[in-house]
Amino acid sequence: MNASLAAVIGAAVGALGGLGGGLVSAFGQGRQLRQQHMADRRQWKQEMRQAAYKELLTAAKQLSNALWASSDKLQDQAATVADWQAGYGEVHASWTRFSAAAAAVNIAGPRAVAEAADTLRHAMYEWEMLCTTWTRTAVRRQAAHAADFYPRFEAAAEAKRPSDRAFQVAARSALDTES
Repeated sequence: MNASLAAVIGAAVGALGGLGGGLVSAFGQGRQLRQQHMADRRQWKQEMRQAAYKELLTAAKQLSNALWASSDKLQDQAATVADWQAGYGEVHASWTRFSAAAAAVNIAGPRAVAEAADTLRHAMYEWEMLCTTWTRTAVRRQAAHAADFYPRFEAAAEAKRPSDRAFQVAARSALDTES
């Protein structure tokens, strides 16, 4: 073998080695990018869910506060029809925020948390509808009839508590914050 042939073979082997090394490096970088993308997506999903769950809990507390405030106005002997209607206006605005937050949790998932949010939404709806009926009756009759409505109002408030706790348990599980 002459020197020029040996140089060509050496160059070819070097080029093949460099090409092989480049392919291995490119494959490794591609794999690393895919793993990073998956990790970023998991992080984004975790943050999105955490924000949605927090918003639902906050909106539920705000709705509860508005319902109790409306109940207080309906029981206040000095309150007027305008007071009752203003209290119900706050309930309605809080319901809108709560309902939107429940929809966001439904989108964020996972299924178990979405189902727990739906159960909580239903319990809050029952409580809100009782307040609606109470307010409409009070306005129509010009009297609050607290004795007729307050015991049912309290029972509806109590009935939503297990749904609230179940949502929190499902959220902790989905966020893996039990430990």
